Amino acid sequence: MPIQEELIVSAALYLADAVAISLLVFGMYVPRHHRRDMVVAYLGVNVGVLAVSAALSVSTLGAGLGLGLFGVLSIIRLRSEELNQREVAYYFAALTLGLLGGLGTSSVWLTMGLMAAVVLVIFLADNPSLYPGQRHQVMVLDRAETDEAALKRRLEQLLDATVHGVTVQKVDLVNDTTVVDVRFSVAPAAAFDDVLPATPRSAR
Repeated sequence: MPIQEELIVSAALYLADAVAISLLVFGMYVPRHHRRDMVVAYLGVNVGVLAVSAALSVSTLGAGLGLGLFGVLSIIRLRSEELNQREVAYYFAALTLGLLGGLGTSSVWLTMGLMAAVVLVIFLADNPSLYPGQRHQVMVLDRAETDEAALKRRLEQLLDATVHGVTVQKVDLVNDTTVVDVRFSVAPAAAFDDVLPATPRSAR
């Protein structure tokens, strides 16, 4: 491929990456989740992966080394802070877009199609209208509860919701507390409430 044509293809892929990561972060993540600190992380990893993978694509080191390096960096980044599964998905989507934009394929349209597929999957999977009533929360109850059936009934009363799963993380018989990870669904009317749920209050 002539050098001029290679430059045009690279520029097109870089532009496609910029559009894709902008849609991912500013079009979906920020309006839906409102975490400003993660914006820096997503943009930083995308641009960093794009830059290094583009450099490796024209070097003798090869793309394999670049993928290995960023695999290590990803593990370090994900271990530095507790992220939920949704944020991990956005993180790896940003990383994937950078790799696609930097390394490319034999077809620029195939690469752009793969970028679009990544953004589309995240858009659909993280759509607020998909299972809108589902919730997940960690609660601290000021009672040491060892009866799972009674615990489930109490949580349904406190949350005014249907509890689908309860995982007891800690039962403190000395301080009379129970820490539970609960998954539940709220009524449809409350599912679209834009107000973030308050921290669960302890109840006896």
